[in-house]
Amino acid sequence: MKNPVCTLRAALLALCVCAAPVHANVVIGGTRVVFPAQDGETTLRLTNDNTYPALIEAWIDRGDEHSTPDKVDTPFLITPPIFRMEPHKDQSLRIIATPAQLPADRESLFWLNVLEVPPKPAKNAAPDKNMLQFALRSRLKLFYRPANLPGDPLKAPQQLSWKLVADGSGYALEAHNPTAYHVTIVKLTVSVGGQSYSTDTAGMVDPLGSLRMPIKGLPQAPKGSAVGYDIINDYGATVTCQGTVAP
Repeated sequence: MKNPVCTLRAALLALCVCAAPVHANVVIGGTRVVFPAQDGETTLRLTNDNTYPALIEAWIDRGDEHSTPDKVDTPFLITPPIFRMEPHKDQSLRIIATPAQLPADRESLFWLNVLEVPPKPAKNAAPDKNMLQFALRSRLKLFYRPANLPGDPLKAPQQLSWKLVADGSGYALEAHNPTAYHVTIVKLTVSVGGQSYSTDTAGMVDPLGSLRMPIKGLPQAPKGSAVGYDIINDYGATVTCQGTVAP
């Protein structure tokens, strides 16, 4: 027989993935988590803006959006992993690193999940109506940052290099990241012949890696064409950077 708790959890997560956009009322104090390895732990504050209590469950995965707390395998502990939040109260999640063989020369990416489950409605709340409740899950990037990495993470986006590459019947810009830090791009624009071509497709360039971003209608961009790109920094702020197309 299946564990009823696991079955319920799977059903709740399915609703989270398939449901139409809704807004969680448990507010997370940030849009990403940077975990400094030398500290061994970090905290994240949650605030329940609901007028009712909520059940919160938190876990970390390696990138599988269908992950569940009973199946993940990451080198972190969260305390408390599951708890009740009273209305208009705060709670801190404590994230602790456990021994693991992670790269020491670059960041590693994980994902923090925060699942908000509302209380069951009272029997007399709407006796003549059907009701549908949603458990809401938020997913945040968690960057595990080893100690003594070279360079400044806030300056890493400015070090991207760009080149034009063929992409099917059109062209794309390929970003190369020579740094040890992830760079998240939320918008990309290139100017060719006095005209701008843009993509609003978000993407992330891995440390020491590359990312190809197709741009519809982009002609062959000559060397030195101006590139503008918006990135998200450690604090969740959008910053505009400038570059050029390399030979």
